[in-house]
Amino acid sequence: MPTSSSGPLLLLDGASLWFRAFFAIPEKITAPDGRPVNALRGFTDMVAALITRHRPSRLVVCLDLDWRPQFRVALVPSYKAHRLATADDAAPGAEQVPDTLTPQVEMIAEVLAAAGIATAGAEGYEADDVIATLATAEHADEVVVVSGDRDLLQLVRADPPPVRVFYVGRGLAKAELYGPAEVAAKYGVPQVNAGPAYADMATLRGDASDGLPGVAGIGDKSAATLISRFGTLEALMAAAADPGSEMARGVRAKLIAAQDYLTAAARVVRVERRAEVQVSGTDRLPAGPVDPGRLSVLAQAYNAESPISRLTTALAGVAPQA
Repeated sequence: MPTSSSGPLLLLDGASLWFRAFFAIPEKITAPDGRPVNALRGFTDMVAALITRHRPSRLVVCLDLDWRPQFRVALVPSYKAHRLATADDAAPGAEQVPDTLTPQVEMIAEVLAAAGIATAGAEGYEADDVIATLATAEHADEVVVVSGDRDLLQLVRADPPPVRVFYVGRGLAKAELYGPAEVAAKYGVPQVNAGPAYADMATLRGDASDGLPGVAGIGDKSAATLISRFGTLEALMAAAADPGSEMARGVRAKLIAAQDYLTAAARVVRVERRAEVQVSGTDRLPAGPVDPGRLSVLAQAYNAESPISRLTTALAGVAPQA
């Protein structure tokens, strides 16, 4: 249960949501000047729907100020390497992002500022690290993390204030709310330490979407079984190194062969919980736009009157918190 009488702290994985909005809505939807606004409209509608559903007292949209941090690349060079832009005019280290999405991120930032919704980022870190830092530091309200990235399931906790993940990987209509019990049931890891256990399991199995190969011959089920049996990745590797432990010879050989990789990958997969996060302003959710005149101008300029109206209605529908 939340440790305060207010609504939860809602932490949104900004890029995860506007990427999904961009690909879910046709680019033919444009502003009066012809610029695509599909991501802007979809993202704004998502935020309105999330506010209506979760009724948060506080909300922060978390940003990727470095989508591929050097400290992770130094540990595992293949980390997200397949997402690097290859165009001749691309900046070094740039991510593959549709040309018509990048300008919309700036539009989204304008709408959020006019609405009075806080954003947060940390130089040299991903949005996952920003979310992890804010969630770990929270001592008052229940935390609900919204993302399409399963890596953030490692943040779930039952201890007050609890942290749950609203996973939107299949869209808002099919979104699932995960706490420790749900993570344990879905992925076969121990409920008592479901968050950290999920990170350990993910390290073992790898993640092709992030350029992490994992341990050859170990998939989801075998990774979960090993973590359930030994408790942590560290205990598992200690058992692999102990000739007297009861571990199948084939599994031991796989783990020993991957020892260097696992040592590095564990630090890549685990989110940073002590990033120096900068928040744009108060995270308290306003009962209405802080700059309604500016928001009205943006709504017309970006052909977003309907989604911005729904956002304004959602803000008004959240009872003011003491």
